[in-house]
Amino acid sequence: MAAAMAQRVLALAAEEGPERLQEALQGLGEGELGDMVTKQALRGRETAALLRGIFRGSPCSQPSGVLRRLQVYKHCVPLVESGDLHLSKASEIIGLLMLEVRQLPGHALAELATLFVDVIKGGSLSNGKSLELFSTVLTALASSKESLAYGKGELNGEEFKKQLINTLCSSKWDPQSVIHLANMFRDIPLSGEELQFVVEKVLRMFSKLDLQEIPPLVYQLLLLSAKGSKKTVLEGIISFFNQLDKRQKEEQKVPQSMDLEVATVPLDQLRHVEGTVILHIISVINLDQDLGEELIKHLKTEQQKDPGEALCPFSVALLLSVAVKHRLQEQIFDFLKTSITRSCKDLQFLQASKFLRDLFPQQYDITAVILEVVKNSAFGWDYVTQGLVDLGFSLMESYEPKKPFGGKAAETNCGLSKTPAQQACRLGASILLETFKVHEPIRSDVLEQVLNRVLTKAASPVSHFIDLLSNIVVSAPLVLQNSSSRVTETFDNLSFLPIDTVQGLLRAVQPLLKVSMSVRDSLILVLQKAIFSRQLDARKAAVAGFLLLLRNFKILGSLTSSQCSQAIGATQVQADVHACYNSAANEAFCLEILGSLRRCLSQQADVRLMLYEGFYDVLRRNSQLASSIMETLLTQIKQYYLPQPDLLPPLKLEGCIMAQGDQIFLQEPLAHLLCCIQHCLAWYKSTVRLCQGAEDDDEEEEEEDVGFEQNFEEMLESVTRRMIKSELEDFELDKSADFSLSSGVGVKNNIYAIQVMGICEVLIEYNFNIGNFSKNKFEDVLGLFTCYNKLSEILREKAGKNKSALGNKTARSFLSMGFVSTLLTALFRDNAQSHEESLAVLRSNTEFLRYAVSVALQKVQQLEETGQTDGPDGQNPEKMFQNLCKITRVLLWRYTSIPTVVEESGKKKGKSISLLCLEGCLRIFNTVQQLYAARIPQFLQALDITDGDAEEADINVTEKAAFQIRQFQRSLVNQFSGAEDDFNSKETQLLVTVLSTLSKLLDPTSQQFLQFLTWTVKICKENALEDISCCKGLLTLLFSLHVLYKSPVSLLRELAQDIHACLGDIDQDIEVESRSHFAIVNAKTAAPTVCLLVLGQADKVLEEVDWLIKKLTSLGSDTSDSSQASNQTQALEKGIILQLGTLLTVFHELVQTALPAGSCVDTLLRSLSKTYTILTSLIKHYIQACRSTSNTIPGRLEKLVKLSGSHLTPQCYSFITYVQNIHSESLSFVEEKKKKKKKEDEAAAVSTVMAKVLRDTKPIPNLIFAIEQYEKFLIHLSKKSKVNLMQYMKLSTSRDFRINASMLDSVLQEHNTEDAENEPDNDQSTTAEQPDENQEPKKKRRRKT
Repeated sequence: MAAAMAQRVLALAAEEGPERLQEALQGLGEGELGDMVTKQALRGRETAALLRGIFRGSPCSQPSGVLRRLQVYKHCVPLVESGDLHLSKASEIIGLLMLEVRQLPGHALAELATLFVDVIKGGSLSNGKSLELFSTVLTALASSKESLAYGKGELNGEEFKKQLINTLCSSKWDPQSVIHLANMFRDIPLSGEELQFVVEKVLRMFSKLDLQEIPPLVYQLLLLSAKGSKKTVLEGIISFFNQLDKRQKEEQKVPQSMDLEVATVPLDQLRHVEGTVILHIISVINLDQDLGEELIKHLKTEQQKDPGEALCPFSVALLLSVAVKHRLQEQIFDFLKTSITRSCKDLQFLQASKFLRDLFPQQYDITAVILEVVKNSAFGWDYVTQGLVDLGFSLMESYEPKKPFGGKAAETNCGLSKTPAQQACRLGASILLETFKVHEPIRSDVLEQVLNRVLTKAASPVSHFIDLLSNIVVSAPLVLQNSSSRVTETFDNLSFLPIDTVQGLLRAVQPLLKVSMSVRDSLILVLQKAIFSRQLDARKAAVAGFLLLLRNFKILGSLTSSQCSQAIGATQVQADVHACYNSAANEAFCLEILGSLRRCLSQQADVRLMLYEGFYDVLRRNSQLASSIMETLLTQIKQYYLPQPDLLPPLKLEGCIMAQGDQIFLQEPLAHLLCCIQHCLAWYKSTVRLCQGAEDDDEEEEEEDVGFEQNFEEMLESVTRRMIKSELEDFELDKSADFSLSSGVGVKNNIYAIQVMGICEVLIEYNFNIGNFSKNKFEDVLGLFTCYNKLSEILREKAGKNKSALGNKTARSFLSMGFVSTLLTALFRDNAQSHEESLAVLRSNTEFLRYAVSVALQKVQQLEETGQTDGPDGQNPEKMFQNLCKITRVLLWRYTSIPTVVEESGKKKGKSISLLCLEGCLRIFNTVQQLYAARIPQFLQALDITDGDAEEADINVTEKAAFQIRQFQRSLVNQFSGAEDDFNSKETQLLVTVLSTLSKLLDPTSQQFLQFLTWTVKICKENALEDISCCKGLLTLLFSLHVLYKSPVSLLRELAQDIHACLGDIDQDIEVESRSHFAIVNAKTAAPTVCLLVLGQADKVLEEVDWLIKKLTSLGSDTSDSSQASNQTQALEKGIILQLGTLLTVFHELVQTALPAGSCVDTLLRSLSKTYTILTSLIKHYIQACRSTSNTIPGRLEKLVKLSGSHLTPQCYSFITYVQNIHSESLSFVEEKKKKKKKEDEAAAVSTVMAKVLRDTKPIPNLIFAIEQYEKFLIHLSKKSKVNLMQYMKLSTSRDFRINASMLDSVLQEHNTEDAENEPDNDQSTTAEQPDENQEPKKKRRRKT
């Protein structure tokens, strides 16, 4: 039946006139029409023709035609969505229906659109094909001018469409059809408001979708964003993935619950989806640059409010991927770099103040976020890697270390970087290293760039790049093999690089030399050329390179030295796998290098010096070279040694210097040569001979070895004997000799003196070590010390006379760090009965004891400044740490057991030994915190002799530090409780500094910290210290502790009251009530010391408040009405107002204090200006808050304004008058003087005082301006909030134009009596007294308006 009917319709449609067709169709019921279309469509034959026929026979001019058309549409939509039709057939039907939509009248379109909304609500969309038709219906509806019935009223087409979209977005969507719907909205013209509706609805659907469906939906959203709402789209996507990441992290922390694990999104799946989304965003940004701009703009504004939300791992990865587009790269990197430094600064700010930490318990650390991006990029995010690499290099270059490179090699070992710039540079290196580990394709590129920078930035410090290179090589030594040609190119430039860079570079690539013969050979060629270079630096580079090779290419049979992991780190030494491939070749190779190095022994002193300092390490790492090295040293020393036993002096000093014109240079560093011999010999005797007992095969060689050993021993014995006998005259040095550095003779004598002193020190160490506690040897040691000391005294005396900068520096000691720790332990802590008699010889000489401690001090200072010391093991951090522990134990014991008071230091000039020990302890505590932060527990453990060997895990740093602090507290209390004559200012300062250094090790939340703070407050309250520097130290300690416990404002108020009571009031008639809180504030210390410290601390509090107000403003601009945000805002407001309120009371006291003219007045005026500026910014915040919400201002703020009006502004004006009076008095004093002085001195005296007065009164106009700005904004706020805040502000009379009648009379009289030529001077003095008065009338007018 239906088929026949269809055939008939098709046949009638082919006729020319539509009348018969219309008749036929009118006879069909709705069901029959539907049946016919369905059957025809399922058969797949001529469906389009049938529909065309139906439409032809249903003209829109007839109501029945419109009705029939509607029936067809209503029937076709479910048919297409049913999934029964072939896709092409469905497309064909929809295409035809879309063409005919425009024919329908408005009411039919409205009915059809409503049908669609119901279909979507019902969730019966299967393939979303019919939505193409819906978009056409809505578009047609929007352009309809008809009035359409909607509910009880009527709407036009545009409004009807808006209502439909509103209904649609408010209803429930089937998750499966979200993508189709998002796609559909792209084809509909939408207003901004409608688009926002749609976008928000789609974003809400994210959480209901399966993760795999998110990327295509994101893509549709991004395409939709071309119409607008870009910010909402980006914000929604970033926020969604940020939440997912957070949930993922939390679930990883709590893996116990099985339910959670089931609910979890698999990590790799999440990362891959994020990766796809990032790719989609990049591809859309390529087409639409505005989206990229919008992304940066959105993140910048978000970051002001909540950096944790703005810069999460997902958004940072997105930014870095977009950064590859060069147009946006600079903007993005600038934004990231400022965000990184700001984050580091904020973290520092928060860590320094307990008050701020309480307000911001959650600290956001961007460095962790960026490193997480590197970790995430391992999931195939190749498009992020280039951005990461560029960011890493950009950070390392923007924040590279500053110039003093040589002295600051230690910086790289520090536990914590100090400044935000250093942290940013370190982050750059971490990004590059981690990216290098994760992504193989970019490795050669990173390596290339690092090497390029090491070469091209030779003038500026490159230590950070060398450290990075070293870490890269350690993480993947074999990757260098693929880039070996690049490394060999770098070697060609070695001779042009500074020596520090060369050493760092060679140390970094050293593992490669073991696996690649070609690289090693090319390096040797370069070094051999460099040895003969004209440039001294090139020759030094060659020596450094050769020594490195000798240390690392072991000859078979060399002892494995477990303790010899030099600074290059044990991991690199483990790359020794290939080292034994050919031991004979290694031996030949090493001997060849030694041959080359022997040539260097005839070159400049600097080159020889490097050799002497390097031989010991070579020997220790490559013991088979012992005989060759020892022979070389023996040959060298024989050139200067005089073998005749009675000849004095034993060494030819004149051979060590060289004259060039009228200049004299050191040619042979003889002391260094002897030092090298002594260390090599000691090592040889202790190590090689122990092993030779087991191998008696090589007797010939052994005899030869014994030969040089005996030679050396006899030589050193003879030199010792003769050095003790020698007088200074034998070296052509005595008290009458010339030591000035301006003459050739003086330079020569200086060189001789330093060499002789060095030789004495080397022999002291040698004789002590071989002496085995024999009395005779120790007497020799003292004999040598006497020679050293005589010279040292002469040099010190001459330096004092010449006042030369060089003279004040003590020559660097030749004693090794290991020996210093042994010597100090023997002198002060050795209780063995058998050693007592021999040690008494040394202990009886106070000068020797003082010398031993001062050398220890010098060594620690060198370690602190450069991270290493001279001598063997100087670059071995482990050995240095052990020596530090030993030395500290001795110095601590010596200081605590023999107080300075007991010690007789009165007879001799110079510091007492106890004081030197204390200074040593302070330096060591600093050094350990700087270089060995990770090992502080072991350090404190080593100092605690009572505790035996506790388990490392059990060490409580706070307890151990508190134990040490108690010892120094006792010493400080003794200083205060002793007689006044016994008070030692220098020692007290040192003790306070030691305490503040140790206090950094206490946990601020611990009981011990609180006890220490309470004790410090007590000390400051009870001791009336008159020593300025000690007072400064104690108060600084007090403040630094107090800020870690709570805000110091109440403390500042008490100190300000004490200062006021001490110095009196600016109005002399008022007697200040004396309520002394702190005895440390007294007539001597109150001004300027305590006053400036209090103002400095108040400034820090003001900075904190300023920072908080900025945070408050950025929170205020956040429009989300979450209760959490409003709670935080209230907490911040309360904190800010309380801090400012207490600070106003501090300034209230200080502004009434009769401060002496000078720095105190100047600083106070500036602080007051800053206070008013910050009060103004707080008022501005409330003006903004009143604009955005209808909030009333809090009562707290009203109280603060009232306080400022009653307790600060009037007093400020009185203080300004007081300051002007002080200055006018000083001017009139000069006027008096001027009358007595001669004419020529007059002008100079007046102009000097005038300049001083002008300088001191300069902050006054700034303060008045700040006060007036504050009042101006108070008026604004009063209007906005309808609260009269100005009622608390008194109009000031102090600044108004005023005539002082008595002064006017006296001036008029003077004018009558004086000559005309003096008139200009009088004018000058009157104007100077009131420099700011001219501006008053204008200001008065402003006040009245």
